[in-house]
Amino acid sequence: MARLATGIWVSAYLMRLSQAGIHAHVVRKGDATAGAVAIKLALMNGRASFFTRGYGLDGRIGWQAQIEDAGEAEVDAALARQRGYDPDLWVIEVEDPRGRHMLDDPGFEE
Repeated sequence: MARLATGIWVSAYLMRLSQAGIHAHVVRKGDATAGAVAIKLALMNGRASFFTRGYGLDGRIGWQAQIEDAGEAEVDAALARQRGYDPDLWVIEVEDPRGRHMLDDPGFEE
């Protein structure tokens, strides 16, 4: 199955979040065609999580938490390390005190 270009996926994701009343923005733009994506979920209380796509134990691709409910500085430091390993990485920050990120919604698994 052909994969959607990362830049198009990011645009669609940001639009879907906006339609749901969830603020999000691109912190770092990566490769528009095939860059990986990291999602930082800021809870607006000093706590955050971050997610990346990867393969689960069942062999299916999906979003996996790399850090959950940690201090925002810890998440930012982990994302900075990740960017050091992958210069094509996109970083999207989602800001929602209710913890909504929509990554479990249909269409965001690829």
